[in-house]
Amino acid sequence: MAMSVFAEGFSLPQTCRMQETLLLLLVISAVVAVAMAWRIRQRSHARRHAIRAVLDAADALEARLRAAREEIEAVAGDHENPVRGAMQDLLRQRLWLQEHAITAEMAKLASVRESLDAARMSLEQQLQRIARARVGGAA
Repeated sequence: MAMSVFAEGFSLPQTCRMQETLLLLLVISAVVAVAMAWRIRQRSHARRHAIRAVLDAADALEARLRAAREEIEAVAGDHENPVRGAMQDLLRQRLWLQEHAITAEMAKLASVRESLDAARMSLEQQLQRIARARVGGAA
């Protein structure tokens, strides 16, 4: 016998090739695992960022609604305040976020943030019109 044979019946060159193949498979598996972990981490970071953006938009709208409520109450009194409905809508958005933030599609989170921003901008425009009307009426 010119070649040495191991107990399993494999020759030395076959065993080396098998070890090299196994090592290559392990390296490829490790690279794939690292890539998957990185992708999951990136998604998690993007979700946290989207949720933070929605919460920031909700906070900004709530702050502006509170200020608007004070302005309206100073002018019209407590009985006719349209801000109450907007505050209730905002509370519904916050409750939805609390229940669905983890599972919601990223597009839905972006849509909620955009609607909160749009509501705040609309409120700002309405308050500016009221301020101009007050100034024009006082003159």
